[in-house]
Order: sequence, then structure tokens, then C-alpha cells
Amino acid sequence: MNGRISFQGEPGAYSHQACHEARPDHEAVPCRTFEEAVEMCRSGQVDLAMLPVENTTYGRVADIHRLLPESGLHIVDEAFVRVHINLLGTPGATLAGVKRAHSHVVLLPQCASFLREHGIEGCISSDNARAAREVAEGGDPAEAALASELAAEVYGLDILARHIEDHAHNTTRFLIMSRQPDLSRRGESGMMTTFVFRVRNIPAALYKAMGGFATNGVNMTKLESYMVDGSFTATQFYADIEGHPDDPGVRLALEELTYFTSEMKLLGVYPADPKRHEMAA
Repeated sequence: MNGRISFQGEPGAYSHQACHEARPDHEAVPCRTFEEAVEMCRSGQVDLAMLPVENTTYGRVADIHRLLPESGLHIVDEAFVRVHINLLGTPGATLAGVKRAHSHVVLLPQCASFLREHGIEGCISSDNARAAREVAEGGDPAEAALASELAAEVYGLDILARHIEDHAHNTTRFLIMSRQPDLSRRGESGMMTTFVFRVRNIPAALYKAMGGFATNGVNMTKLESYMVDGSFTATQFYADIEGHPDDPGVRLALEELTYFTSEMKLLGVYPADPKRHEMAA
């Protein structure tokens, strides 16, 4: 092992799968919360942290955008992980014998067609990997879990049905965080730059701030707003753009942005995952 990487969830969670796929040479360390995963990295107990930011089916992951600017960490990579949902049962269990399937509230609707077709009741669990663990501990062939193939391996469960999700495109984007930024150009699919900013309290400030990206030919792939400290008048924006801060167009666009913002913080410069362009094709 070349290092350690923290993730939120129990062993077998999709974040654990992301660690295996993106950093197979690192030991994956489970954490109860996102805050704990961040703190383990910030304090030096692990080298990296794996954080999910958005999913193609259910949108952005709550609280991550608020957590990132104050984390003290830097984005050094991104990973697009295909979410395959499987029906996991106790050893020897059969699909026909399953009565209930347990999983996180987000996963259950994604398998609604399969569950309805087989007359299986969906039951909410706080975590899909935890559901797999509890099914393994219970030993009841009528109880199953909706989780990853990794969870089946971790808890010694049988895969009764593979890839049962309703939508074939279900993918989660993860950000890999480090204590130290890496501004080097790397990868073969181009660079990404992520930052947060607050606009000045002047008319059309956001419109003018965004104008520099358009006029300089910079592609902004994401722009999201969220309230700061529960205030309706304090708004922070989170943005992803294609390119490196040293690219002429990006440099000019960021310079123009500063004229209309009261605060801007660079969160990371990192190589684009090749899957980003495959999904856009």
C-alpha cells in the first residue's frame, strides 16, 4: 500500500468502491461522516479523502459544497464511478425467496421496477453497506440488501441479481482531496479548475462576473449557488471550468471575475476523468 484514503460509509459502500477503482494502491479507511473523512485527511491520519459531490440520478450530494471551502483541503483528482446496484442475499438464498430488500432511501427508487416485478418490499436503511452487513448478520434468506458487488465480497453474501437499477447511466462523481494542492498539468483528458466565489452587492454583478468566461472561450461545466450561514442575502457560488489557471483564456476570465466578486477561493486544479468526455459524447 502506498498510502491511506478516507471515505464516508461502511466497508462495501460505493465510496469504498470509488477508493478501490481510483486509488487501488491505497488502504481505504471508513468514516461515519463526511466531516470525519475530511478531518482524518486534514490531521494527517490519512493521505487523501474521497468525497462524492453529485450523482446523475439524484443530483448533488447535500452539504458537500458547504464543506469543501472550509475543509482546508484541495481537490487533486476526480473520479466518475458507475453505480451498479445488486440484490444481495445470504448464502444459499434465492431470488424467489426474498421478501424484503434493504438499502439507502436514495437507492430504493432506482430499483423500483425490479422490486415491483419480483414482489419485493423496499425497506429503508441508513446506508447500503450497513444494510448488507445487517443482512449477513441476520442470516434470514427472506431479507436482502441493495448494494455493490464489493459489499457482497466484504460480507460474504450471494449476488442474487446483478445491475438491477432502472437507469443505465447512473454514475457518481467523486473528488479526491489532499492537504497539498497540485497545480501541475497531468492526465491526458485536459485539466479542470474548481473555485467558489461571492459576488459584490452591485447590479448585474453575477452577469458581469460570468461574462469573462464567455468572451475568453472558457467552458463552465457547473455553476451552483447556495445560501451562506442560513441567510437569504448571502449567496456563494460553486463553479467548475475546463482548463488550467495558467491557460491564457482562463487567466483572463479569472482576472475579470475578481472585479465583480467580494471573495474568491480556488479549491483545486486537477485532471479531468476520461469518463467525463465519454459521458458528454
